Amino acid sequence: MNRRYFIMGAAATAAAIRPSVLRSANDTIRIGIVGLRGRGGDHIKGFASLPNVEVAALCDVDQNILESRVKDLDRLNKPKPATYIDFRKMLEDKSIDAVSIATPNHWHTLQTIWACQAGKDVYVEKPASHNIFESKQIVAAAKKYNRIVQQGSQSRSSPALQEAFKQLREGLLGEIYMARGLCFKPRNTIGKTPVEPVPPGVDYDLWTGPAPLRPFTRNRFHYNWHWFWDYGNGDFGNQGIHEVDKARWGLGVTYPTLVTAVGGKVMFDDDQETPNVLTVGYEFEVGGKKKLMTFEVRHWYTNAEKNAKIGNLYYGEKGYMVVPSYEQASVFFGQKEEPGPTWRQAGDHYANFIGAVRSRKVSDLTCPVDEGAISCTLMHLGNISYRLGRSLKFDPVNLRVIGDEEANRMFTRDYRKPFVVPEQV
Repeated sequence: MNRRYFIMGAAATAAAIRPSVLRSANDTIRIGIVGLRGRGGDHIKGFASLPNVEVAALCDVDQNILESRVKDLDRLNKPKPATYIDFRKMLEDKSIDAVSIATPNHWHTLQTIWACQAGKDVYVEKPASHNIFESKQIVAAAKKYNRIVQQGSQSRSSPALQEAFKQLREGLLGEIYMARGLCFKPRNTIGKTPVEPVPPGVDYDLWTGPAPLRPFTRNRFHYNWHWFWDYGNGDFGNQGIHEVDKARWGLGVTYPTLVTAVGGKVMFDDDQETPNVLTVGYEFEVGGKKKLMTFEVRHWYTNAEKNAKIGNLYYGEKGYMVVPSYEQASVFFGQKEEPGPTWRQAGDHYANFIGAVRSRKVSDLTCPVDEGAISCTLMHLGNISYRLGRSLKFDPVNLRVIGDEEANRMFTRDYRKPFVVPEQV
Protein backbone atom coordinates (compact mmCIF):
# COMPACT_ATOMS: atom_id res chain seq x y z
CA MET A 1 0.00 0.00 0.00
CA ASN A 2 1.21 3.49 -0.82
CA ARG A 3 2.55 4.92 2.47
CA ARG A 4 1.55 8.51 1.67
CA TYR A 5 -2.12 7.62 1.35
CA PHE A 6 -1.98 5.54 4.53
CA ILE A 7 -0.63 8.49 6.52
CA MET A 8 -3.24 10.86 5.11
CA GLY A 9 -5.97 8.36 5.95
CA ALA A 10 -4.72 7.97 9.53
CA ALA A 11 -4.82 11.74 9.98
CA ALA A 12 -8.39 11.81 8.69
CA THR A 13 -9.40 9.19 11.27
CA ALA A 14 -7.98 11.22 14.13
CA ALA A 15 -9.76 14.35 12.90
CA ALA A 16 -13.07 12.52 12.49
CA ILE A 17 -13.30 11.23 16.06
CA ARG A 18 -11.49 13.85 18.13
CA PRO A 19 -13.70 15.17 20.94
CA SER A 20 -14.35 18.88 21.24
CA VAL A 21 -13.53 20.98 24.27
CA LEU A 22 -17.26 21.70 24.40
CA ARG A 23 -17.66 18.40 26.25
CA SER A 24 -14.97 16.55 28.14
CA ALA A 25 -13.69 13.35 26.58
CA ASN A 26 -13.99 11.84 30.06
CA ASP A 27 -17.73 12.44 30.27
CA THR A 28 -19.58 9.16 29.92
CA ILE A 29 -22.06 9.07 27.05
CA ARG A 30 -25.02 6.87 28.01
CA ILE A 31 -26.62 5.23 25.00
CA GLY A 32 -29.76 3.13 24.53
CA ILE A 33 -30.04 0.64 21.67
CA VAL A 34 -33.32 -0.50 20.09
CA GLY A 35 -33.65 -3.44 17.70
CA LEU A 36 -31.21 -6.05 18.96
CA ARG A 37 -31.25 -8.97 16.56
CA GLY A 38 -28.79 -8.99 13.66
CA ARG A 39 -27.39 -5.50 13.15
CA GLY A 40 -28.33 -4.48 16.69
CA GLY A 41 -25.73 -6.90 18.01
CA ASP A 42 -23.09 -4.99 16.07
CA HIS A 43 -24.33 -1.74 17.61
CA ILE A 44 -23.88 -3.17 21.09
CA LYS A 45 -20.32 -4.29 20.40
CA GLY A 46 -19.43 -1.11 18.55
CA PHE A 47 -20.58 1.31 21.23
CA ALA A 48 -19.52 -0.86 24.17
CA SER A 49 -15.94 -0.90 22.84
CA LEU A 50 -15.59 2.90 22.90
CA PRO A 51 -13.99 4.70 25.84
CA ASN A 52 -16.38 6.55 28.15
CA VAL A 53 -19.46 5.18 26.41
CA GLU A 54 -21.95 3.07 28.36
CA VAL A 55 -24.65 0.93 26.77
CA ALA A 56 -27.14 1.95 29.45
CA ALA A 57 -30.36 0.52 28.01
CA LEU A 58 -31.55 -2.14 25.59
CA CYS A 59 -34.95 -2.35 23.90
CA ASP A 60 -36.58 -5.02 21.75
CA VAL A 61 -40.10 -6.30 21.19
CA ASP A 62 -38.79 -9.89 21.37
CA GLN A 63 -38.13 -10.74 25.02
CA ASN A 64 -35.96 -13.70 23.99
CA ILE A 65 -33.58 -11.52 21.99
CA LEU A 66 -33.56 -8.89 24.73
CA GLU A 67 -32.46 -11.39 27.37
CA SER A 68 -29.71 -12.82 25.16
CA ARG A 69 -28.24 -9.35 24.50
CA VAL A 70 -28.13 -8.58 28.22
CA LYS A 71 -26.00 -11.71 28.55
CA ASP A 72 -23.76 -10.48 25.72
CA LEU A 73 -22.99 -7.32 27.68
CA ASP A 74 -22.31 -9.38 30.78
CA ARG A 75 -19.78 -11.44 28.82
CA LEU A 76 -18.10 -8.17 27.84
CA ASN A 77 -17.88 -7.30 31.56
CA LYS A 78 -20.13 -4.29 31.09
CA PRO A 79 -22.71 -2.95 33.57
CA LYS A 80 -26.16 -4.48 33.35
CA PRO A 81 -28.40 -2.25 31.23
CA ALA A 82 -31.99 -1.26 31.82
CA THR A 83 -34.33 -3.20 29.53
CA TYR A 84 -37.48 -2.16 27.69
CA ILE A 85 -40.05 -3.64 25.33
CA ASP A 86 -41.55 -0.29 24.31
CA PHE A 87 -39.08 2.25 22.89
CA ARG A 88 -41.19 5.13 24.18
CA LYS A 89 -40.54 4.00 27.74
CA MET A 90 -36.79 4.02 27.14
CA LEU A 91 -37.01 7.61 25.90
CA GLU A 92 -38.45 8.68 29.24
CA ASP A 93 -35.07 8.00 30.89
CA LYS A 94 -33.52 11.46 31.06
CA SER A 95 -30.08 10.02 31.86
CA ILE A 96 -29.79 8.55 28.33
CA ASP A 97 -27.89 10.91 26.03
CA ALA A 98 -28.36 9.14 22.70
CA VAL A 99 -30.13 6.21 21.09
CA SER A 100 -29.03 3.80 18.41
CA ILE A 101 -31.76 2.40 16.14
CA ALA A 102 -31.41 -0.96 14.39
CA THR A 103 -35.08 -1.85 13.99
CA PRO A 104 -36.73 -2.74 10.64
CA ASN A 105 -36.82 0.04 8.05
CA HIS A 106 -40.47 0.95 8.57
CA TRP A 107 -39.68 2.08 12.14
CA HIS A 108 -36.54 4.18 11.51
CA THR A 109 -38.05 7.60 10.91
CA LEU A 110 -40.77 7.58 13.57
CA GLN A 111 -38.38 6.32 16.25
CA THR A 112 -35.83 8.97 15.25
CA ILE A 113 -38.45 11.73 15.45
CA TRP A 114 -39.59 10.52 18.88
CA ALA A 115 -35.98 10.45 20.07
CA CYS A 116 -35.29 13.98 18.79
CA GLN A 117 -38.43 15.22 20.53
CA ALA A 118 -37.19 13.56 23.73
CA GLY A 119 -33.88 15.42 23.47
CA LYS A 120 -31.78 12.43 22.43
CA ASP A 121 -29.13 12.29 19.73
CA VAL A 122 -29.61 9.45 17.24
CA TYR A 123 -27.58 6.92 15.32
CA VAL A 124 -30.10 5.35 12.90
CA GLU A 125 -29.39 2.45 10.61
CA LYS A 126 -29.63 2.83 6.87
CA PRO A 127 -31.97 3.51 5.23
CA ALA A 128 -33.02 6.29 7.58
CA SER A 129 -36.43 6.40 5.88
CA HIS A 130 -38.96 3.92 4.51
CA ASN A 131 -40.32 6.38 1.94
CA ILE A 132 -39.64 9.84 0.50
CA PHE A 133 -41.99 11.69 2.87
CA GLU A 134 -40.04 10.22 5.77
CA SER A 135 -36.76 11.41 4.25
CA LYS A 136 -38.11 14.94 4.52
CA GLN A 137 -39.52 14.54 8.03
CA ILE A 138 -36.46 12.95 9.62
CA VAL A 139 -34.28 15.84 8.42
CA ALA A 140 -36.82 18.37 9.67
CA ALA A 141 -36.87 16.76 13.14
CA ALA A 142 -33.07 16.74 13.46
CA LYS A 143 -32.94 20.45 12.60
CA LYS A 144 -35.94 21.55 14.68
CA TYR A 145 -34.71 19.88 17.86
CA ASN A 146 -31.04 20.61 17.19
CA ARG A 147 -30.00 16.99 17.52
CA ILE A 148 -26.98 15.06 16.26
CA VAL A 149 -28.43 12.45 13.87
CA GLN A 150 -26.21 10.06 11.94
CA GLN A 151 -27.26 7.53 9.28
CA GLY A 152 -25.46 4.20 9.58
CA SER A 153 -23.63 4.41 6.24
CA GLN A 154 -20.32 3.33 7.74
CA SER A 155 -18.27 3.63 4.56
CA ARG A 156 -18.54 7.42 4.99
CA SER A 157 -16.19 7.11 7.98
CA SER A 158 -13.52 5.22 6.02
CA PRO A 159 -10.39 7.40 5.71
CA ALA A 160 -9.52 5.39 2.59
CA LEU A 161 -12.72 6.35 0.79
CA GLN A 162 -12.61 9.91 2.08
CA GLU A 163 -9.19 10.36 0.53
CA ALA A 164 -10.06 8.47 -2.66
CA PHE A 165 -13.11 10.63 -3.38
CA LYS A 166 -11.18 13.76 -2.48
CA GLN A 167 -8.67 12.76 -5.17
CA LEU A 168 -11.53 12.22 -7.64
CA ARG A 169 -12.86 15.71 -6.97
CA GLU A 170 -9.38 17.16 -7.43
CA GLY A 171 -9.12 15.64 -10.92
CA LEU A 172 -7.22 12.39 -10.45
CA LEU A 173 -9.25 10.84 -13.29
CA GLY A 174 -10.26 14.06 -14.99
CA GLU A 175 -13.99 14.58 -15.40
CA ILE A 176 -16.05 11.81 -13.76
CA TYR A 177 -19.09 11.13 -15.91
CA MET A 178 -20.51 7.88 -14.50
CA ALA A 179 -20.73 5.85 -11.29
CA ARG A 180 -22.10 2.37 -10.69
CA GLY A 181 -23.32 0.64 -7.54
CA LEU A 182 -23.19 -3.17 -7.39
CA CYS A 183 -25.12 -5.48 -5.09
CA PHE A 184 -24.27 -8.98 -6.31
CA LYS A 185 -25.22 -11.12 -3.33
CA PRO A 186 -26.32 -14.77 -3.57
CA ARG A 187 -29.65 -15.03 -1.77
CA ASN A 188 -31.61 -18.27 -1.71
CA THR A 189 -35.38 -18.57 -1.76
CA ILE A 190 -37.19 -17.72 1.46
CA GLY A 191 -39.85 -20.32 0.67
CA LYS A 192 -43.39 -20.01 1.91
CA THR A 193 -44.39 -19.91 5.56
CA PRO A 194 -47.92 -20.35 6.93
CA VAL A 195 -49.89 -18.13 9.25
CA GLU A 196 -49.24 -19.17 12.85
CA PRO A 197 -49.61 -17.85 16.39
CA VAL A 198 -47.26 -15.07 17.47
CA PRO A 199 -44.27 -16.65 19.28
CA PRO A 200 -44.22 -16.33 23.09
CA GLY A 201 -42.43 -13.24 24.33
CA VAL A 202 -43.02 -11.20 21.13
CA ASP A 203 -45.07 -8.00 21.09
CA TYR A 204 -46.15 -8.26 17.46
CA ASP A 205 -48.33 -5.14 17.59
CA LEU A 206 -45.29 -3.04 18.54
CA TRP A 207 -43.13 -4.80 15.97
CA THR A 208 -45.67 -3.94 13.26
CA GLY A 209 -45.90 -0.31 14.37
CA PRO A 210 -46.64 2.03 11.43
CA ALA A 211 -47.30 -0.85 8.97
CA PRO A 212 -50.61 -2.65 8.39
CA LEU A 213 -51.22 -5.39 10.96
CA ARG A 214 -50.92 -8.65 9.00
CA PRO A 215 -51.36 -12.20 10.28
CA PHE A 216 -48.07 -13.43 11.73
CA THR A 217 -45.81 -15.57 9.54
CA ARG A 218 -42.13 -16.38 10.01
CA ASN A 219 -41.25 -14.79 6.66
CA ARG A 220 -42.70 -11.44 7.76
CA PHE A 221 -40.59 -11.42 10.89
CA HIS A 222 -36.85 -11.70 11.64
CA TYR A 223 -34.70 -10.56 8.69
CA ASN A 224 -37.02 -11.69 5.88
CA TRP A 225 -39.12 -8.58 6.51
CA HIS A 226 -36.64 -6.95 4.09
CA TRP A 227 -38.46 -8.61 1.18
CA PHE A 228 -41.93 -7.18 1.95
CA TRP A 229 -42.95 -3.66 0.95
CA ASP A 230 -44.79 -3.12 4.26
CA TYR A 231 -41.51 -3.13 6.20
CA GLY A 232 -38.48 -3.17 3.90
CA ASN A 233 -37.27 -1.85 0.56
CA GLY A 234 -35.82 -5.01 -0.96
CA ASP A 235 -32.11 -5.50 -1.40
CA PHE A 236 -31.95 -1.96 -2.78
CA GLY A 237 -32.77 -0.66 0.70
CA ASN A 238 -30.86 -3.39 2.50
CA GLN A 239 -27.34 -3.81 1.11
CA GLY A 240 -27.86 -1.63 -1.94
CA ILE A 241 -28.35 1.64 -0.06
CA HIS A 242 -24.66 1.50 0.90
CA GLU A 243 -23.64 1.28 -2.75
CA VAL A 244 -26.07 3.98 -3.92
CA ASP A 245 -24.75 6.28 -1.22
CA LYS A 246 -21.13 5.66 -2.25
CA ALA A 247 -21.95 6.05 -5.94
CA ARG A 248 -23.61 9.41 -5.30
CA TRP A 249 -20.81 10.49 -2.96
CA GLY A 250 -18.06 9.73 -5.44
CA LEU A 251 -19.95 11.19 -8.39
CA GLY A 252 -20.66 14.39 -6.45
CA VAL A 253 -24.41 14.59 -7.13
CA THR A 254 -27.62 15.00 -5.16
CA TYR A 255 -31.03 14.60 -6.83
CA PRO A 256 -31.58 13.21 -10.36
CA THR A 257 -33.66 14.50 -13.25
CA LEU A 258 -34.59 11.04 -14.61
CA VAL A 259 -34.96 7.61 -13.00
CA THR A 260 -35.60 4.36 -14.86
CA ALA A 261 -35.80 0.91 -13.28
CA VAL A 262 -36.29 -2.57 -14.73
CA GLY A 263 -36.20 -5.90 -12.96
CA GLY A 264 -38.28 -8.61 -11.39
CA LYS A 265 -38.41 -11.64 -9.15
CA VAL A 266 -36.92 -14.60 -10.98
CA MET A 267 -36.27 -18.29 -10.34
CA PHE A 268 -38.17 -18.66 -7.06
CA ASP A 269 -41.86 -19.15 -6.25
CA ASP A 270 -41.96 -17.91 -2.68
CA ASP A 271 -43.34 -15.21 -0.38
CA GLN A 272 -40.91 -12.48 -1.42
CA GLU A 273 -42.55 -9.33 -2.85
CA THR A 274 -39.48 -7.25 -3.75
CA PRO A 275 -37.37 -7.90 -6.86
CA ASN A 276 -34.27 -10.06 -6.65
CA VAL A 277 -32.95 -8.71 -9.97
CA LEU A 278 -33.02 -4.96 -10.47
CA THR A 279 -31.26 -2.36 -12.60
CA VAL A 280 -31.82 1.35 -12.02
CA GLY A 281 -30.47 4.19 -14.15
CA TYR A 282 -30.20 7.83 -13.02
CA GLU A 283 -29.46 11.03 -14.93
CA PHE A 284 -28.19 14.19 -13.21
CA GLU A 285 -27.59 17.73 -14.45
CA VAL A 286 -24.45 19.26 -12.94
CA GLY A 287 -23.19 22.59 -14.21
CA GLY A 288 -24.97 22.12 -17.52
CA LYS A 289 -23.49 18.65 -18.02
CA LYS A 290 -25.10 15.24 -17.72
CA LYS A 291 -23.79 12.70 -15.23
CA LEU A 292 -24.95 9.10 -15.10
CA MET A 293 -25.38 6.61 -12.29
CA THR A 294 -26.56 3.01 -12.31
CA PHE A 295 -27.35 0.49 -9.61
CA GLU A 296 -27.75 -3.27 -9.95
CA VAL A 297 -29.02 -6.12 -7.80
CA ARG A 298 -28.08 -9.63 -8.90
CA HIS A 299 -29.24 -12.28 -6.49
CA TRP A 300 -27.66 -15.52 -7.68
CA TYR A 301 -24.54 -16.75 -9.50
CA THR A 302 -22.71 -13.91 -11.20
CA ASN A 303 -19.26 -12.57 -11.97
CA ALA A 304 -17.47 -9.88 -10.04
CA GLU A 305 -16.50 -6.69 -11.88
CA LYS A 306 -12.83 -5.91 -11.27
CA ASN A 307 -13.06 -7.69 -7.88
CA ALA A 308 -16.22 -5.81 -6.91
CA LYS A 309 -19.43 -7.66 -6.11
CA ILE A 310 -20.65 -5.47 -3.26
CA GLY A 311 -19.10 -2.19 -4.29
CA ASN A 312 -18.74 0.60 -6.81
CA LEU A 313 -17.01 1.75 -9.97
CA TYR A 314 -16.35 5.30 -11.19
CA TYR A 315 -15.45 6.24 -14.76
CA GLY A 316 -13.51 9.32 -15.84
CA GLU A 317 -11.65 10.64 -18.86
CA LYS A 318 -8.30 9.29 -17.60
CA GLY A 319 -9.34 5.92 -16.19
CA TYR A 320 -11.54 4.39 -13.55
CA MET A 321 -11.72 3.66 -9.83
CA VAL A 322 -12.90 0.46 -8.15
CA VAL A 323 -14.30 0.41 -4.61
CA PRO A 324 -14.74 -3.29 -3.73
CA SER A 325 -15.56 -2.77 -0.04
CA TYR A 326 -16.38 -0.18 2.62
CA GLU A 327 -12.68 0.52 3.18
CA GLN A 328 -10.72 0.14 -0.05
CA ALA A 329 -10.34 1.93 -3.39
CA SER A 330 -8.00 1.40 -6.35
CA VAL A 331 -7.37 3.44 -9.49
CA PHE A 332 -6.51 2.21 -13.00
CA PHE A 333 -5.32 4.55 -15.74
CA GLY A 334 -5.88 4.47 -19.50
CA GLN A 335 -6.77 1.67 -21.87
CA LYS A 336 -3.93 -0.46 -20.53
CA GLU A 337 -5.44 -0.20 -17.02
CA GLU A 338 -2.14 0.73 -15.46
CA PRO A 339 -2.38 0.54 -11.64
CA GLY A 340 -2.61 3.84 -9.81
CA PRO A 341 -2.90 4.59 -6.12
CA THR A 342 -4.69 2.26 -3.72
CA TRP A 343 -6.17 3.24 -0.38
CA ARG A 344 -7.14 0.78 2.32
CA GLN A 345 -8.24 1.75 5.81
CA ALA A 346 -11.39 1.20 7.83
CA GLY A 347 -13.02 3.88 9.91
CA ASP A 348 -15.21 3.75 13.01
CA HIS A 349 -18.67 5.13 12.31
CA TYR A 350 -19.77 4.66 15.93
CA ALA A 351 -16.77 6.66 17.14
CA ASN A 352 -17.53 9.38 14.61
CA PHE A 353 -21.07 9.66 15.99
CA ILE A 354 -19.87 9.82 19.60
CA GLY A 355 -17.31 12.47 18.65
CA ALA A 356 -20.09 14.64 17.23
CA VAL A 357 -22.28 14.04 20.29
CA ARG A 358 -19.43 15.43 22.39
CA SER A 359 -18.65 18.39 20.12
CA ARG A 360 -22.31 19.25 19.35
CA LYS A 361 -21.22 19.92 15.77
CA VAL A 362 -23.29 18.34 13.00
CA SER A 363 -20.37 19.16 10.70
CA ASP A 364 -18.29 16.55 12.56
CA LEU A 365 -20.58 13.76 11.31
CA THR A 366 -19.41 11.85 8.24
CA CYS A 367 -23.01 10.94 7.29
CA PRO A 368 -25.46 13.43 8.83
CA VAL A 369 -29.06 12.43 8.29
CA ASP A 370 -29.70 15.12 5.66
CA GLU A 371 -26.96 13.54 3.53
CA GLY A 372 -28.26 10.04 4.18
CA ALA A 373 -31.82 11.11 3.34
CA ILE A 374 -30.77 12.17 -0.17
CA SER A 375 -29.37 8.69 -0.88
CA CYS A 376 -32.53 7.15 0.59
CA THR A 377 -34.65 9.27 -1.75
CA LEU A 378 -32.71 7.97 -4.76
CA MET A 379 -33.34 4.42 -3.58
CA HIS A 380 -37.05 5.09 -3.07
CA LEU A 381 -37.36 6.64 -6.54
CA GLY A 382 -35.79 3.55 -8.08
CA ASN A 383 -38.26 1.29 -6.30
CA ILE A 384 -41.20 3.48 -7.34
CA SER A 385 -40.07 3.38 -10.97
CA TYR A 386 -39.81 -0.41 -10.77
CA ARG A 387 -43.22 -0.84 -9.14
CA LEU A 388 -44.96 1.45 -11.64
CA GLY A 389 -43.09 0.05 -14.64
CA ARG A 390 -42.15 3.44 -16.07
CA SER A 391 -39.52 6.16 -16.00
CA LEU A 392 -39.85 9.11 -13.65
CA LYS A 393 -38.99 12.68 -14.63
CA PHE A 394 -37.92 14.23 -11.36
CA ASP A 395 -37.81 17.88 -10.36
CA PRO A 396 -34.61 18.15 -8.26
CA VAL A 397 -35.64 21.54 -6.87
CA ASN A 398 -39.23 20.90 -5.79
CA LEU A 399 -38.60 17.18 -5.21
CA ARG A 400 -41.63 15.94 -7.15
CA VAL A 401 -42.16 13.62 -10.09
CA ILE A 402 -43.24 15.75 -13.04
CA GLY A 403 -46.66 14.90 -14.50
CA ASP A 404 -47.14 11.66 -12.54
CA GLU A 405 -49.39 12.00 -9.50
CA GLU A 406 -49.57 8.24 -9.04
CA ALA A 407 -45.82 8.24 -8.46
CA ASN A 408 -46.07 11.22 -6.11
CA ARG A 409 -48.72 9.43 -4.04
CA MET A 410 -46.21 6.64 -3.49
CA PHE A 411 -43.93 9.09 -1.65
CA THR A 412 -45.80 8.22 1.56
CA ARG A 413 -48.04 5.53 3.02
CA ASP A 414 -51.14 5.09 5.16
CA TYR A 415 -49.85 4.90 8.73
CA ARG A 416 -51.49 2.67 11.32
CA LYS A 417 -52.56 4.74 14.29
CA PRO A 418 -51.08 5.66 16.71
CA PHE A 419 -47.78 5.03 14.90
CA VAL A 420 -48.07 7.96 12.51
CA VAL A 421 -45.11 9.91 11.11
CA PRO A 422 -46.34 13.47 11.70
CA GLU A 423 -46.83 16.11 9.04
CA GLN A 424 -45.45 18.64 11.52
CA VAL A 425 -42.55 17.35 13.59
